[in-house]
Amino acid sequence: MASPRAVTFIPRAVLAADPASENLGKFNIDGSIELQVDASAHTSGSITQVNFRIMYTSDSLILHWGGIRGRNEKWVLPSHQPEGTKNYKNRALRTPFVKSGSGSYLKLEIVDPEIDAIEFLIFDEARNKWMKNNGQNFHVKLPHRKTSVSNISVPEDLVQVQAYLRWERKGKQMYSPEQEKEEYEAARAELLEEIARGASVDDIRSRMTKKGGQEKGGQESKKTAVNETNNKIPDDLVQIQAYIRWEKAGKPTYSPEQQLREFEEARKELQSELEKGVSLDEIQKKINKGEIKTKVSKQLQNKRYFSPEQIQRKQRDLMQLLNKHAVKSVAETQESMSVETKPLTAVERFAKEKELDGSAVMNKKIFKLGEKELLVLVTKPAGKLKILLATDFEESLTLHWALSEKGGEWMPPPPSVLPPGSVSLDKAAESKFSTSNSADLPKQVQCIEIEIEDGNFKGMPFVLLSGGNWIKHKGSDFYVEFSQRIKQVQKDAGDGKGTAKVLLDTIAELESEAQKSFMHRFNIASDLMDQAKNMGELGLAGILVWMRFMATRQLIWNKNYNVKPREISKAQDRLTDLLQSIYNTHPQHRELLRMIMSTVGRGGEGDVGQRIRDEILVIQRNNDCKGGMMEEWHQKLHNNTSPDDVVICQALMDYIKSDFDISVYWKTLNENGITKERLLSYDRAIHSEPSFRSGQKDGLLRDLGHYMRTLKAVHSGADLESAIANCMGYRAEGQGFMVGVQINPIPGLPSGFPELLRFVLEHVEDRNVEALLEGLLEARQELRPLLFKSSDRLKDLLFLDIALDSTVRTAIERGYEELNNARPEKIMHFISLVLENLALSSDDNEDLVYCLKGWHHSINMCKSQNAHWALYAKSVLDRTRLALASKAELYQRILQPSADYLGSLLGVDQWAINIFTEEIIRAGSAATLSTLVNRLDPVLRETAHLGSWQVISPVEVVGYVDVVDELLSVQNKSYDRPTILVAKSVKGEEEIPDGVVSVLTPDMPDVLSHVSVRARNCKVCFATCFDPNILADLQAKKGKLLRLKPSSADVVYSEVKEGELADSSSSNLKGDVPSSITLVRKQFGGKYAISAEEFTPEMVGAKSRNISYLKGKVPSWVGIPTSVALPFGVFEKVLADKLNKEVDEKLQILKKKLEGDTGALEEIRKTVLQLRAPPQLVQELKTKMQSSGMPWPGDEGEQRWEQAWTAIKKVWASKWNERAYFSTRKVKLDHDYLCMAVLVQEVINADYAFVIHTTNPSSGDSSEIYTEVVKGLGETLVGAYPGRALSFVCKKNNLNSPQVLGYPSKPIGLFIRRSIIFRSDSNGEDLEGYAGAGLYDSVPMDEEEKVVLDYSSDPLINDGKLQQEILSSIARAGHGIEELYGSPQDIEGVIREGKVYVVQTRPQM
Repeated sequence: MASPRAVTFIPRAVLAADPASENLGKFNIDGSIELQVDASAHTSGSITQVNFRIMYTSDSLILHWGGIRGRNEKWVLPSHQPEGTKNYKNRALRTPFVKSGSGSYLKLEIVDPEIDAIEFLIFDEARNKWMKNNGQNFHVKLPHRKTSVSNISVPEDLVQVQAYLRWERKGKQMYSPEQEKEEYEAARAELLEEIARGASVDDIRSRMTKKGGQEKGGQESKKTAVNETNNKIPDDLVQIQAYIRWEKAGKPTYSPEQQLREFEEARKELQSELEKGVSLDEIQKKINKGEIKTKVSKQLQNKRYFSPEQIQRKQRDLMQLLNKHAVKSVAETQESMSVETKPLTAVERFAKEKELDGSAVMNKKIFKLGEKELLVLVTKPAGKLKILLATDFEESLTLHWALSEKGGEWMPPPPSVLPPGSVSLDKAAESKFSTSNSADLPKQVQCIEIEIEDGNFKGMPFVLLSGGNWIKHKGSDFYVEFSQRIKQVQKDAGDGKGTAKVLLDTIAELESEAQKSFMHRFNIASDLMDQAKNMGELGLAGILVWMRFMATRQLIWNKNYNVKPREISKAQDRLTDLLQSIYNTHPQHRELLRMIMSTVGRGGEGDVGQRIRDEILVIQRNNDCKGGMMEEWHQKLHNNTSPDDVVICQALMDYIKSDFDISVYWKTLNENGITKERLLSYDRAIHSEPSFRSGQKDGLLRDLGHYMRTLKAVHSGADLESAIANCMGYRAEGQGFMVGVQINPIPGLPSGFPELLRFVLEHVEDRNVEALLEGLLEARQELRPLLFKSSDRLKDLLFLDIALDSTVRTAIERGYEELNNARPEKIMHFISLVLENLALSSDDNEDLVYCLKGWHHSINMCKSQNAHWALYAKSVLDRTRLALASKAELYQRILQPSADYLGSLLGVDQWAINIFTEEIIRAGSAATLSTLVNRLDPVLRETAHLGSWQVISPVEVVGYVDVVDELLSVQNKSYDRPTILVAKSVKGEEEIPDGVVSVLTPDMPDVLSHVSVRARNCKVCFATCFDPNILADLQAKKGKLLRLKPSSADVVYSEVKEGELADSSSSNLKGDVPSSITLVRKQFGGKYAISAEEFTPEMVGAKSRNISYLKGKVPSWVGIPTSVALPFGVFEKVLADKLNKEVDEKLQILKKKLEGDTGALEEIRKTVLQLRAPPQLVQELKTKMQSSGMPWPGDEGEQRWEQAWTAIKKVWASKWNERAYFSTRKVKLDHDYLCMAVLVQEVINADYAFVIHTTNPSSGDSSEIYTEVVKGLGETLVGAYPGRALSFVCKKNNLNSPQVLGYPSKPIGLFIRRSIIFRSDSNGEDLEGYAGAGLYDSVPMDEEEKVVLDYSSDPLINDGKLQQEILSSIARAGHGIEELYGSPQDIEGVIREGKVYVVQTRPQM
């Protein structure tokens, strides 16, 4: 007997009383929680209903479950799921329980007949509590299902429509073949259920066609007779006939009701044939043949009818996408700008002085009076308003002025506010200007000050009087508002660094003119385009920022000015023609130009602009709607049309379609940024709401639809439908809309392009977006060659490409749901499509193209079931993230300074300035791509068994959490308590700050990078976290005390109490370094250069000695480069030479300055580079290099020797690197005692470089060698270059079986010509207990070439045999060197044409 607590469920468990219900299990959890599971079958027998009831309540109780088929232990995830079910990592389903009294319940319907059992766990998310069956999964077997209506059949056409209705109800998801089959059978089961309840097939058909109940009793016998005849025609023939009808109709997309009607029409057509005496066999032979039979049978097989076809994409070489345009850096661009900053005028300087008093600036304007200026400055000191007017006008001036409470009003000022000597008139006052007594101005300034109480007055109208002549502003009164939109003024705008400042200042001066109308703004922009083009990237960035502030409604669109729509479209035409021209002549700026064009409408051909004005009258006349809101809109359109009108038109159409639901009108407006306040703010305000009669519905929808084309032709250049029409051409006729407007098709479009665009338009609203995406990208690829050719219609092609680009983004966002249960290869395919779209829109896209090649390779590896596919795809994913971050940083660097500066000048809302670049990125494909990558990442990590962490230095620590953006920004800081740093960015070359016991980061420094080595040496816990949720949780714990317990592949953390800190072993606190570390000053040994045979501890450091020791001792297949050195003491000897007396004196002064100012480090390095080489040094070095078989740089000319000498000096100067200086100071080493020898080696032009640690540094396993490999020179491995190297481990007892841990994601490789490298070799690099290695620079004589890497064609990645050979040979070389020294080694080397070279080794720390 159940306990009283369980009884509370019985009234709610409706099925519990069903005698057909079968108890599947009763469980007791934790001794106090009861769980009951029972099942019942639908009368159809095809669906099993499983009911769960548990004596436990929680708002976050979840059933974590899956189905079991046969003996397969892997969970099956049925597509038929209760509402609210979520897919958990493609491994389980999670369905929420419903609270009921003191318990919770849940109902599942199992449709798949092959599912024999359900396995599940119960999880309380809020309490992080799992409920299990004695530590195991719950397992309940489903009752055997019998089909109680097996003798009843349902016509296939009805099953198909029912399946369609189910598919539509579920949001038109993309199904796998197995899911389709399951859904189809579920639809059949639902219909069988209806039949079992007494419905006939005719009843169901009537219900579906919405004809049920309309027939009278007298018709019933006739209908039955017809149906009996109909049933003689096989369903497959009806389906083929319906397919033929559908093809003839142009393959429209039918609703379920339309589908069923089509089936019935097809049946009627065949019935008509039968009635004419044609036999079924003859009908079958007539229609069931050829291509149609193939198409239909394929659709029948897939249970899909009237579904869109997918286009076949052309096979293209991805390298054809490549764009490589060299764009100057921001610094170079600024240097090349020849325009000098204009000095401030007398009035501007006067204004600047007045602004410095600290009062809030409410408004500031400078009007032009011919060649003179008039300043009006409104400030608000201590609750009053102060209006200052100043001018450099030389004749005496009188101010004729008034006050106003609204625009256009003249009210006489109260006597109390009149300046001394003023005269009151009827509706105004007159006050005389007086000369300013400021002596610092370049010329005389006249001024006047007025103070008024801060009350109801909103502004001040005025004119000037001089010598009996009235002075006005362009024929009108001057007017200044007391409180304009300005929230920040020019004094807060900064210095404009990183911007085209002169251009932005000009824009700010012209903004008051630009805000009159779009015509003014576009014409001003056209006038400035030449200046912007000459300023290069920053100039065009300035125009983009200005235009985008306009497009996002941050600037005033229309103010006190009426303008005809055709004048706006003419101004747009002029601007877009100029943008088209620059696009053609400046390919390096095309990305910026596309962004500018996307903010500007196309402008109209054939006087389209005037049609806006004319056709609103047609709508009013045709539909008898001349008053109210339509008249107000008509007045606005006549006065100043804008992009808002497109939204208003759409809102009206939505309102009418909803049967005049006014909330729909406001919803459309508000979703597109138009509020009631904005409607009222127009010069011709819209006060009223629309109000129409039902009889006007059809005519208004027809006419507003036509009118929308006119509006979009002017305002929406990037609207897809409008852009396609402009390229494909159209002629408008009749009904008063666009009459006589003809746009010719663009000549030379690719073959089949019109059909491709038609396909896109037909499917642009599809919920399943894959076919649409393929069509959009195929269209962009076909269009691409035309965008590189000069044409007078180029801008139409550009607007089309921009529209296609934008549609890809919106389609992907609509298709996220399609990926919920998708397999990894489908998500990778979507990623490749969005990445292709981004590459098509980017100027310098080499990295993106190689990422795209990587994704294609990943998909092929996945399809071929390559065991490493997920590991390889993870590296491509990491590289893609780096590419996106790089693009975001580029936009930030180019655009944000201009947004900050111009936004402040124009008084743009601060929030809009702050998110400017972020919104630009969000509006493009990069943000969409980032979302898809984040969705795939956990899937790949799980498949590749990577977990959420990579632990680089596994040290258990306790510390307080702190969060920073960059480790670099705090590397010289000292923390006064044990600190766990969560750092967003770690590049690889940073120092670990004093007091830091752990660094946790989402960044991906190499395991053998400098910072990683130093973390292990200093016993600091260091790990990369791949899971954004874990990282967010750690960041949220800022200030809390945590214990970190890392293993080789995971980090477990927990909060601890203060008392546990004293018991922890956390180190790296200030003062923990042993004081026994000392440096011994080295003396000059009498030689400027020595050969390898002369390398001794007195002459060179361990780096040089180790490489000399290896020579002749390693196997012959391991190459050792020839070496010579400039020994210890040479730098000091050169500095003391009389040639360098001035340098020496300057250096001594700087070193003293260094004691209190570390900023002197850079000056010291620059001073060292001024050293001159004593002739004896040159001669000795030449002799040693030549006698060792090394090339002498001077043989190629004096310039080559100067390059070599500069490289030597850079090595010496690196003694004063910030990182090295602070590191020695941290351990209390005497920096003066640090001596620098220089190891000279010939550079091996490497195919690959590697670093070996002969004991695995992450796990401490001495039986395992750990190695990282990069393409090109090793500086990308040990330096601050983003991305990961290829990593592998190899057991020392099985050196021929390397195991790859990770594939490379570094986008850049360094390559160099045959050259010489000068390596630092100090006496401070290999001290026991001090991580000095890598602090100082090694400098090649020649500059390395940066190459963007393509791993998809790299044999080390793709040729398994070659990979095994090279990695094994690296491991064997490392093992041999370790045995030679008898201790773990840190080894650097390169691979050249398959041969291993070792360039240095040192003890592994």
